[in-house]
Amino acid sequence: MSTSITFIGGGNMATALIKGLVEKGRPSNEISVVELKEEARARLHETFGVQACGSVDELPPSQTRVVVWAVKPQVLHTAMRQAQALRSALHVSIAAGIRAASLCEWLGTQRVVRAMPNTAAMVNRSVTGLYAASDAVSADDRERIESLMTGIGEVFWVQSDESMDAVTAVSGSGPAYVFHFLEGLQAAAVSLGFDQAQARRLALLTFQGAVQQALQTEDSFSLLRERVTSKGGTTAAALEVFNAHKTNEATIAAVNAAFKRARELAHQLAAAET
Repeated sequence: MSTSITFIGGGNMATALIKGLVEKGRPSNEISVVELKEEARARLHETFGVQACGSVDELPPSQTRVVVWAVKPQVLHTAMRQAQALRSALHVSIAAGIRAASLCEWLGTQRVVRAMPNTAAMVNRSVTGLYAASDAVSADDRERIESLMTGIGEVFWVQSDESMDAVTAVSGSGPAYVFHFLEGLQAAAVSLGFDQAQARRLALLTFQGAVQQALQTEDSFSLLRERVTSKGGTTAAALEVFNAHKTNEATIAAVNAAFKRARELAHQLAAAET
């Protein structure tokens, strides 16, 4: 079995990454997955043609160059302790909240990268924050990680664990913020007489068009908003209500609450392993 990349865990995010790799032309025989659930192993093998096994012991360690850790944070320590044969590989963890120092200690290597994609990976539109644990992660290693993660969207590097908490709060949780706003916009459309399907489509296409417009310019969001807003017009009336409810302040407070919670969870996970 020829293996370049091994995924530990075969859930939704691993599936999205594997899909991205295969679509970019990575031969399926260079991808392996270690997954405890037999049904998931069968699905991954049948869908992508990758090698799927139930234990790290079934892998040829010398042929595993990159390991992607895609298991729940609560079981990551145990899983890593059981995979010391893979120590020489480059390791990528997508587990939220686990500090780089802990990952390096558990794995016995400094060639470790933290990654925080979001659920838009399912449609190849993720934005993924990356953090290299040390200088042992070479320029070539960074290129390998970027090649892996760009299969599901865009990537950017940050300089600290704390910045990864910020990534979690902004883009990791961000899709939920967008869906929350879309829920409200759909409900408003329904209140004005549209049926649920029409309201959903109206909200989605409006949001999609605005995002595409913003992506095609360097203009600030405030300037784009002002261009839609005529003094005394309908948009101004709506924005007066948003401002009265201090929606910008609420958004800032919400993201900061997510950031605080990300830090708390990181400390809790660290304490649990000491």
